[in-house]
Amino acid sequence: MHFSLPSFSRLGIKLFVIILVVNVAIAGLVFIGVSRSLDQGFIEYLDRTQTRRAETLAEGLADEWARRGNWQWLRQSPRAWRYLVRHQLWPGEAAPPEGIERRLGDPRDFVLHDANGLPVIGLPPDNDQEAAELRWLPITSDGRQVGTLGYRPPQQLMARMDRIFLSQQRRNLAIIVAALGLASLLLAGGLSWWLGRRTGSMTLATRRLTDGDYSTRLAERGGDELSHLARDFNVLAATLEASREARSRWVSDIAHELRTPLAVLRGEIEAMQDGVRGLDQSSLSSLGQEVGQLERLVADLRLLSQSDAGALEVQLAPLDLADNLATKLREAEGALSDQGFSLTTEIDGPAWIRGDTQRLRQLWANLLDNTGAYTTAPGMLQVALSRQGGHWRLSWEDTAPGVTEADLPRLTERLYRVEGSRSRASGGSGLGLSIAMALARAHGAEMTPGVSTLGGLCWTLTFPAIDDHQLTRDDT
Repeated sequence: MHFSLPSFSRLGIKLFVIILVVNVAIAGLVFIGVSRSLDQGFIEYLDRTQTRRAETLAEGLADEWARRGNWQWLRQSPRAWRYLVRHQLWPGEAAPPEGIERRLGDPRDFVLHDANGLPVIGLPPDNDQEAAELRWLPITSDGRQVGTLGYRPPQQLMARMDRIFLSQQRRNLAIIVAALGLASLLLAGGLSWWLGRRTGSMTLATRRLTDGDYSTRLAERGGDELSHLARDFNVLAATLEASREARSRWVSDIAHELRTPLAVLRGEIEAMQDGVRGLDQSSLSSLGQEVGQLERLVADLRLLSQSDAGALEVQLAPLDLADNLATKLREAEGALSDQGFSLTTEIDGPAWIRGDTQRLRQLWANLLDNTGAYTTAPGMLQVALSRQGGHWRLSWEDTAPGVTEADLPRLTERLYRVEGSRSRASGGSGLGLSIAMALARAHGAEMTPGVSTLGGLCWTLTFPAIDDHQLTRDDT
């Protein structure tokens, strides 16, 4: 059986090193800090304990002086000195405890001098430095000093005890630090492996996406930032996949749209060549219509390509949207009447915006063509323009037939036609609404479809309005 070792990415290795170094540094600082604190705290503890025991012993010696009246008995009996120290420091115990507590009450750590400063009992210090470091307490009886008690400071006791206690504590602390280092090692290794696996899958998926495999998806687990990144990646992949499908469908639809008039042209030309049709004015007029349709299709495609590239030529300047719209509708009123449509308008003005006169007329023309091509005659067109806050709202409604709710968002897709009653009946290219959307966006307007109360479609366009002070500044 073959077992493969877990692979680590460069990011995982960096994360592993960073976590490990930080934890080791923290553990080292904790070790140093605790050791120093332990040293100082232990010295302070010994100092307080030794001072308290010396005071207790001094009180006991004062009582013995009051009872005996001199120190001669201690000079003659060192055993009495050891018994006195043990009895005063550990009353009621047969023997002093072992370890550090015993060292704090060792009779050898105390020196007794009489009132004249002469030694009574206690071994002399090993050297002059230790003698200079001895601490002294006066022994008083009935308000008179009868002697002095000297005791060793904690530093000397520590040297004599070989710092046993601190060595034990440092060893325990070192074990804790080592355990912390091992835990940090395991944590850093596991985390770096997990992160490396997650980022590795993202890297592989990104490469596949770059190679054109838009069906690639990442697993979305959890709610952290990596999961959000995976979700965004999946959205990007789905968008690219949809764009590729739309582009493929777009090319196929364009080929179909071009093939139809070309096939008609070829058929009519071959009929003229074979003598089936004569080369007369009627035949030339038919050919001209097909060529004109091809020219319109090519012009529409060029406009949309310019819009996609952000190169659509639009000369924005302050203009009256109400006047521009009303003028176009008056010009088209006769043609609408001939097609069997009545026109009603409710246009408030002036409606100042920044726009291009010719591009706006092209926008109205596309909407008029859409109404005339896909609305059953006799019908009605109702146009209303009103101010709403900082925008001008244009409502463009026609009569039946309508469009289902599911088809509304797709009306502005290129070459998209609704099946059924609003399918192409008069030879449109299927690009008019896409062009209208592009022209509206070029003016900073939003164009949304909806269901008309008249039974057909309702297009709503909102244009950013120009305030009076902006209009005055543009004029100057």
